[in-house]
Amino acid sequence: MAAIRGNLLLHAAIVPLSMAVAALSFSEEAQAAEKLDYTRDVRPILAANCFHCHGFDPAHREADLRLDVLKSPSDDVHGAETVITPHKPADSELVRRITSADAEERMPPADSGKSLKPDEIETLRRWIDQGAEYQQHWAFVAPTRPAVPSVKDAGWVRNPIDAFVLSRMEHEGLKPAPQAAPNTLLRRLSLDLIGLPPTVEELAEYEHELKPPARPGDNAAYQRAIDRLLASPRFGEKWARWWLDAARYADSDGFEKDKPRFVWMYRDYVIDALNADKPYDQFIIEQLAGDLLPSATQEQQ
Repeated sequence: MAAIRGNLLLHAAIVPLSMAVAALSFSEEAQAAEKLDYTRDVRPILAANCFHCHGFDPAHREADLRLDVLKSPSDDVHGAETVITPHKPADSELVRRITSADAEERMPPADSGKSLKPDEIETLRRWIDQGAEYQQHWAFVAPTRPAVPSVKDAGWVRNPIDAFVLSRMEHEGLKPAPQAAPNTLLRRLSLDLIGLPPTVEELAEYEHELKPPARPGDNAAYQRAIDRLLASPRFGEKWARWWLDAARYADSDGFEKDKPRFVWMYRDYVIDALNADKPYDQFIIEQLAGDLLPSATQEQQ
């Protein structure tokens, strides 16, 4: 786990942000040729504009139609298959309704306060043209390892992540920036992993150990710096912020007199869990039902 974290964040430290952003930008031609993904491209449009009246909740459902599922769940409730004809958008009732000039037929209806933008309509049309493939929520889909792309400058690649980034850069006609100076690399790495710059002493020690290699990943000094930062208690403190923000954690009430809350044990629990590389399933179970576990420890409670 630590090695995986280190490799991912090591890459972020090596590739300049401007290059990474540019490399991830699609051209208009690439977007047009790309196969749409239901979870990423289509479901957000349907969820924002259609699911309130044609979704899971029977209390708000209209026309006994559900667009959140493809197959009809029962004889009384129809799935999207009744209004979508895969590969034939022109024959699909869904497309006819969202493009209708008749205010009485057009969906979403005017009184819903919702409307589809032209690019959203085109996305739905393209998705149907490509086969209207539905997918489960991403949390229920097992991840698969994609094939590592081939690149022209194979000598630049030091790990599979490099290959994916360089493949996109070559597609966009870009080249990697020159390798940064050692003190810059260590500063990027330190800010990425622990959110703090290296001390003067750490910089001096690193530069003393470093012998200029072809790439930073080739030298033992850089690897030792990664291991040192991953082992730092500051690592958990930085990365716990994201979880604590999502959980709306605060050390005080934040209202009127702003009185303190004595819930610091939860904050420390999250920090310690990240520093210990606690498995995610255990992390979630302990937060949802830690007090119900057999012989629950103080930390779990």
